[in-house]
Amino acid sequence: MADVHDYGRVYRGDRVPLGDPPCHQSIYGSARLKPESPYYQLTIEIAQRFSDAGFAVISGGGPRIMEAANKGAHAGKSPSVGLNIELPHEQSGNQWQDISLRFRHFFTRKVTFVKNSDAVVVMPGGFGTLDELAEVLTLIQTKKSRHVPIVLVGAEFWAGLLDWFKKTLLTNGVISEKDLDLMQMIDDPDQVLDAVLAFYEDREEQAEQPAESKSDDDRMFYL
Repeated sequence: MADVHDYGRVYRGDRVPLGDPPCHQSIYGSARLKPESPYYQLTIEIAQRFSDAGFAVISGGGPRIMEAANKGAHAGKSPSVGLNIELPHEQSGNQWQDISLRFRHFFTRKVTFVKNSDAVVVMPGGFGTLDELAEVLTLIQTKKSRHVPIVLVGAEFWAGLLDWFKKTLLTNGVISEKDLDLMQMIDDPDQVLDAVLAFYEDREEQAEQPAESKSDDDRMFYL
């Protein structure tokens, strides 16, 4: 795609390029929450845990929560990746990216996020974060993307939204009960990592089942 401008691709040191590590984890979050926010430090801790566990950590490449994600990943053992978007305000690339890609349009950036994410952690954020969350939920719900674990971090922040999902969307029948199971809400960094690892351990156990015992979803492959 001509609109995918990865002319800003940068590799620092001897870290592994995007696509080579076995696992990638994306962190979504606000470009406006300041470093004094407790979510900033929490993002650093989560990112470093995933990095040390072998996940290349992907953020939007910008300031604040995105910076915290790259900073935590950079302090860990795996690559710190930034998918930067060209915006007149807010966005400026942070210094903690081992791999830096630049995009002109949101839709091509979203494709890269989804294609390379084996897990998604959603920190507090505004319209952009909500858009990214809705995008990945829609793609998984409609089976246009493979099922990956989605963890919302910040119970106090997300509780109202999840309550609305249950009382309004579910009650009116515009989503199903199983759609709510696509997300978990966890605040402890160790438990966030454990939840993602448990998801894939369950997948491995299912893969070992006889073919006739698997569901149609288990046998389908999605790009």
